[in-house]
Formats: sequence, structure tokens, C-alpha cells
Amino acid sequence: MIYKFRVILDAEEDIFRDIAIEEKDTLEDLHNAIVNAFGFDGMEMAAFYTCDDQWNQEDEIPLFDTGDNPGEGLTMADYLLSSSFDEENTKMIYVYDFLNMWTFFVELAAIEEPEAGVSYPDLLFSHGIMPLSAPDKEFEADNDDFRSEFDDDYDDEDFDMFDGDDSFEDYGFEENWN
Repeated sequence: MIYKFRVILDAEEDIFRDIAIEEKDTLEDLHNAIVNAFGFDGMEMAAFYTCDDQWNQEDEIPLFDTGDNPGEGLTMADYLLSSSFDEENTKMIYVYDFLNMWTFFVELAAIEEPEAGVSYPDLLFSHGIMPLSAPDKEFEADNDDFRSEFDDDYDDEDFDMFDGDDSFEDYGFEENWN
């Protein structure tokens, strides 16, 4: 079967590519198809992120193993498209170049029979011109509730260990230790 994806740049302008790729291919193959479709050089780090229906980011699937113990982490090459996407799981977020944060919404649009004589992956449709730099992102919380965990009875004086009657001896250190 062939998976047809619409890959949309997260920008104000409509910039997207439609890509057809075989279900037996991996997320790494889809990454390569996206890099080619949008004209990137492919020299930057990238990751897919699972997400819910409202595009809320969940688990990361990196291009390379970035874990503390090499070989333990799964990468894009370990995930077949057929196990990552289906009729109920149609969306992922794709980020290319973590310094510039090119962010894309990847959505499975159709699952169809392959066409005779077509080699895959195949760029089906291209709309919009890529900007020279990644669109700016405004990262902000949904609400101010996260600040409440930092609200307490402390003030600036509570965090200054050098003020007051306390001396370094109270902490087991000499004032001029070196």
C-alpha cells in the first residue's frame, strides 16, 4: 500500500507538500522525502513527535540515538510507517534543524494501491515557496498555573547565603579555602 501525506510548514502562509511513500518504508525514509520535498540539505538533526488529534506533542522519535547508552534508544529507522500511522493515528509533528526549528505538521491523508510505473517516495504536489528562514515561534504556556508552584513564602533574602549572621563555618567550609 501507498501512504499519502500532506506535510504543512507551521507558518502563516500556506506552504505544504503532498508526498506518497510505501507503507513498508520507515520514518527515516519519510524524513528524507520531506527534506527533499522542501529543499533542505539534510545535514541537520531532526525528529518526529507523536501527537494527539489537537497536535499536542507527545513522544520524540529522533533521527539518531541521543540516549546516554548508545544503541538503547529507538530512532526513525526503527519505525515502519505501517506501525506508526493508520486510520486512527494520522498525525505527527516533524521538526528539522533544532537551532532554527523548522516545524511541520504531517498528516496521513490516504492509503491507496500503488500506481504502476511510479517510483516511491514521490512528490505529488507542491504549494508555496519556502521562506529563507524558519518562521518565528512564540512559546508560551496555556495559562499561568505553572507559576503557582513557585509561589511561596520565600523572598530574595532567603536565597542569599552570604548575608546575615551565618558564616561559612556553619556549613563546614572555611571562608578562604583556597
